Amino acid sequence: MKDLAKDQNTQFNKTKAKRIRLFWKMFSKRKVSVFGFIIIITFIIVSLLGPYLTLHDPLTQNPANNFEKISLKHWLGTDNLGRDVVSRLVHGARISFQISIVSVGLGLLAGLILGGLSGYYGGKVDTLIMRFIDVLLAFPGILLAIVIVAVLGNGILNTMVAVAIFTIPDFARIFRSSVMSIKEMEYVEAAKALGFSDITIIIKQITPNALSPLIVQGTQLMGTSILIASGLSFIGLGVQPPNPEWGAMLSDAREYLSTYPLLAIAPGSAITLVVLSFSLVGDGLRDVLDPQLKNN
Repeated sequence: MKDLAKDQNTQFNKTKAKRIRLFWKMFSKRKVSVFGFIIIITFIIVSLLGPYLTLHDPLTQNPANNFEKISLKHWLGTDNLGRDVVSRLVHGARISFQISIVSVGLGLLAGLILGGLSGYYGGKVDTLIMRFIDVLLAFPGILLAIVIVAVLGNGILNTMVAVAIFTIPDFARIFRSSVMSIKEMEYVEAAKALGFSDITIIIKQITPNALSPLIVQGTQLMGTSILIASGLSFIGLGVQPPNPEWGAMLSDAREYLSTYPLLAIAPGSAITLVVLSFSLVGDGLRDVLDPQLKNN
């Protein structure tokens, strides 16, 4: 019995490894998506390791050395308060990715719950939940986030909550659509006949078969959430100074666009590159995980 279990486990691992190789082979055909993936991984590594490697404290002010030009000591110069721009960019990457990951994770969890209940039970439950989703969709994304932050207050935590609520409708509608089609499958009917609870069926039978569109949407929303969070910080409603968030850095640089444009170019380029990279990776994942969308 032990040998049989070992052989089955070995075969499972081989099948899993084969699927991973096949996935990467298909994904790597989209060169722009691979480029975006490399950019994202680079930024993630920088956000994790960079704060421990930078030579300057991003919060330490030195007005006597403000607006220093690019040099070996300050690779992108210093800002209006004498703070090293590279150090603030690196620490800002950690804050931006933290907001993106947490907010999209919370939005995904809430979307799975609402979409799962709506699609599985239908009827009044579906009507009630979808009317709530319609209310959220009635507001433009950035406006909805502004309203939420205005109610909850400024700060990183409230920014995460605001961005998470912004992502809920997309996840809920996608998962609802998947649940409505999958719940009619024979294996779901068999699970019901065996006496499995509704929650067990949704979690173990339906969710694993509905992950592909959720992964694609989640990847694209990662970039959008960084853009929304930066926008909130830019208008003073998100991450507050002196925290080195990219949107806040852009806001601080507005007054010096004509005299020292690098202060705005650096965080603006980082935001653009990351958001574009997530979009490219999302397109590549869509083509691999759901090729029918590409052909339609």
